[in-house]
Amino acid sequence: MRPTDIDAFFADRHTLDAAQYLELDYTFECGGDPRAAAAHLCAEQSTAQWQRVGVDEDYRPRHAAKVIALEAEPIAALSLPVPGAPAGPLHRVRVTVAHPHGNFGPRIPNLLSAVLGEGVYHVPGVPVIRLDDIRFPDAYLAQFPGPQFGVAGLRQLLDAHDRPIFLGVVKPNIGLTPAAFAAIAEEAWLGGLDIAKDDEMLADIDWSPLAERAQRMGEARARAERATGARKLYMANVTDEVSRIRELHDVAVSRGAGALLVNALPVGLSGLRMLREHARVPLFAHFPMVAALTRVPGYGVHARVLTKLQRLCGADAVIMPGFGDRMMVPEDEVMANVRACLEPMGPIQPALPVPGGSDSAETLPRVYATIGTRDFGFVCGRGIFGHADGPRGGAASVRAAWTQLAT
Repeated sequence: MRPTDIDAFFADRHTLDAAQYLELDYTFECGGDPRAAAAHLCAEQSTAQWQRVGVDEDYRPRHAAKVIALEAEPIAALSLPVPGAPAGPLHRVRVTVAHPHGNFGPRIPNLLSAVLGEGVYHVPGVPVIRLDDIRFPDAYLAQFPGPQFGVAGLRQLLDAHDRPIFLGVVKPNIGLTPAAFAAIAEEAWLGGLDIAKDDEMLADIDWSPLAERAQRMGEARARAERATGARKLYMANVTDEVSRIRELHDVAVSRGAGALLVNALPVGLSGLRMLREHARVPLFAHFPMVAALTRVPGYGVHARVLTKLQRLCGADAVIMPGFGDRMMVPEDEVMANVRACLEPMGPIQPALPVPGGSDSAETLPRVYATIGTRDFGFVCGRGIFGHADGPRGGAASVRAAWTQLAT
């Protein structure tokens, strides 16, 4: 790429109409000139070949992604072994790219194709790259539904104010009949649980059809509400082929589900968005596949980007890998995901962050202290359903731990 062509992929942020651009923070490792590598990154994810041979035209002013910040430092070796990696001087580079969203519009598959696609991970001379963050102008955000209920709506549904929302994953997660499943959940509701949920692995399956499970759970929920005087929710997993999701929503909600679980990446973010436009109850997005894309430092995509996209597409709550050794996620990454749920995002409502992984009454104080707000969901599996005093005792232990913290 000629020096003048490289310069065409750089801009002063203040000369751009901010409403027309997304901002993307990438960290990459490259061989050769960092400025040339950054220009290639912009070209490959936007205009690529920007004019026809022999024709006086240039589509870069309107359609090119442009570098608006760059920092580079020499490195001795790549952080990851990559076949065909470039030789020569190596650099680690941090760039902010302004990408015109008019190239793809308010369409999630097209957005992902641009910012996480071939034009990012196959840039010449850039074998290692990670999308660290994404920021949207309000004009772009306004074209998406965002959460229908969000934090405030969930609190209102449950009449649960000024405290975390307590969730429990019914265990055993696979194998229980609908009747046994509902009996276990009812005990936990009676002990103080707000939401009893399907595991992300529990589907509409022959030994536990969703219709029967939702019916029995709806009946158990009603009994628990009468007994405790507190509102309760059953969260049904509707993860399935995209063509079935709306049907499963109708089946589950008509029989007693007050919230739905969907594995957002396996179903697809567009599937989540489609469900949001149909849903009459809160949607909780779960995290299968997230670690496959985010775990390796320096490569792929930071989890906060995926959290923001789930919120954008309509998740009222985002269940994410939580604190401690069980999930093998650094604390700062968990907190980045929590902030991605709660921080201002134009017209998009906050989503409830639900960090999870082997939590119990014993871990609640640390989770609360680390998060620093009461706007979170606290989810337990064995901590409630494997408790020595049974599910009722497990749920009661969590509520007692919160009472002690709050006084």
